[in-house]
Amino acid sequence: MTTLAYDAYQSYQTVNVDAQTAQASPVQLVLLLMDGLLDELARARAHIEARRFELKARSLERAIGMLNGLSSALDMDAGGEVVANLERLYAFCAEHLHQAGVALDPGKIDEVVAILQTLREGWQSVQAKNG
Repeated sequence: MTTLAYDAYQSYQTVNVDAQTAQASPVQLVLLLMDGLLDELARARAHIEARRFELKARSLERAIGMLNGLSSALDMDAGGEVVANLERLYAFCAEHLHQAGVALDPGKIDEVVAILQTLREGWQSVQAKNG
């Protein structure tokens, strides 16, 4: 993909996300962030396999930033054990991604993807129950 095409794609993505988030519920926002996170992890994995190390670093940095965003949005006072567990899980995933980047290990990314897909399914269930 050329730089011009990539920039155009990024602009489209930004407009698309802006439109989706304008009317989204908190659960829908989490699902959007999860989708973006999973997309970024797919890119990071591909960058490792293609030995594009600078791009790998950027993708993993973005993914870790998204995990930190999910973690910082947790209501620790009202969430109890579930929220505490989510915080630990997000921290585990961020550390695992850091290790994946250092070791150039796409398998570690796959482990995080599996965890996040399970969490995403849980959020989808919450959305389905609450409309």
